[in-house]
Amino acid sequence: MEIQHQPVLLEETMDLLAVNASGLWVDGTLGLGGHAQEMLRRSAPGGRLLGVDRDAQALAAAGARLAPDAHRTRLVQADYRELPRLLEKEEAPRGVLLDLGVSSLQLDDAERGFSFRHDGPLDMRMDQSAGPTAAELVNRLPERALADLIFKFGEERASRRVARGIVWAREKAPLRTTGELAAVVRRSLFRPGHRPGGIDPATRTFQALRIAVNGELEGLGACLQALAHALAAGGRLVVIAFHSLEDREVKNTFRDLAGPGFRLLTRKPVRPGPEEEQRNPRARSARLRAIEKVAA
Repeated sequence: MEIQHQPVLLEETMDLLAVNASGLWVDGTLGLGGHAQEMLRRSAPGGRLLGVDRDAQALAAAGARLAPDAHRTRLVQADYRELPRLLEKEEAPRGVLLDLGVSSLQLDDAERGFSFRHDGPLDMRMDQSAGPTAAELVNRLPERALADLIFKFGEERASRRVARGIVWAREKAPLRTTGELAAVVRRSLFRPGHRPGGIDPATRTFQALRIAVNGELEGLGACLQALAHALAAGGRLVVIAFHSLEDREVKNTFRDLAGPGFRLLTRKPVRPGPEEEQRNPRARSARLRAIEKVAA
């Protein structure tokens, strides 16, 4: 399967990272390697790259893409929250990038179960070697816990109705595929006379399950704090978030850091322009923030 990969906010990200031809540069959410490839290009010939991703399939694809610069690249399968530990044995990085979105590889591969647009197993794990799947959550959680999860991580106001519909459906047969779950959510939220349009009714429930399965918000703020302090003087931490829960955590952490030792580079998040949104609809919700370490 050919994946159409378009790194989000590429120029804006590189400008804020201020990549130059020396030192260590870090991509903590490597994905298919689009941002990392540009970091390597701009840091040639003396810069090095540490690339990290928890998804073994994405790591292999990125490794093939970055092969021409393999002598300047170190790739590690790990969660980005392990970066502070990994950096203990490295020189202080000049720049760190975290792209917190789901990769094109994960969205476009039906077997990964991230998207309701492609029917496949209800998995959603970024690291397929560990942890419960989305199917296990929707088929095992009590109704109230399921409603709370969908409300907290999906910001779905009708979460109780969705949870009730899921429990009713799974009593007949377990929900195994993305198509089955999406159909249940849509039925649960259907209102007579409602005109189709806007986001798919299943969007928020799928987001909530993905965040829960992968623990996406756990330790995010603490990790950002540690990475900011690990930077070299003048180094920059750049983060791209794709939903309000992540972006709020990034904004609050950067605001808390701002002061004598750190300078905010983005008072407001950088958003994609109309041309990028048209070229890559998945970029529409991207929000980029950056901070610079100004003291050792």
